[in-house]
Amino acid sequence: MLDRALHLDELLCFALYSANNAMARLYRPLLARHGLTYPQYLVLVALWQRDGQKVNDLGAALNLESNTLTPLLKRMEAAELLQRRRNPEDERSVIVSLTDRGGALQQEAAGISRCILEASGEDMAELIALRDRIQTLATRLKASG
Repeated sequence: MLDRALHLDELLCFALYSANNAMARLYRPLLARHGLTYPQYLVLVALWQRDGQKVNDLGAALNLESNTLTPLLKRMEAAELLQRRRNPEDERSVIVSLTDRGGALQQEAAGISRCILEASGEDMAELIALRDRIQTLATRLKASG
């Protein structure tokens, strides 16, 4: 197929990897103001969207395995951002809920998306279309792997 060596800038995987790294660098100082890491922010966003989720559901939404998610949730609980409790309907599962402090961060963090939009240099419609294409790609890649 290819009769020459590949170049990094021709690889889709490298473009996605580079964009992910750039996004993480952009988020880092914005989240540090609130004492958050990027994974913690994603947990909060998921809980702001739907509070009181089972750990398994939260892990599925975030695409995180329980061995990654559990220590993250424990640190967030220690920081009083959320609470974990056994599900009264099924003692084998754990429900994760926001504390008042975790809920209040939603208002404080509202400007983060605006900063990301401004830094992208794109308009909202273009970013939404890009996000949708990336989500479609991710779905197809998961299905084939």
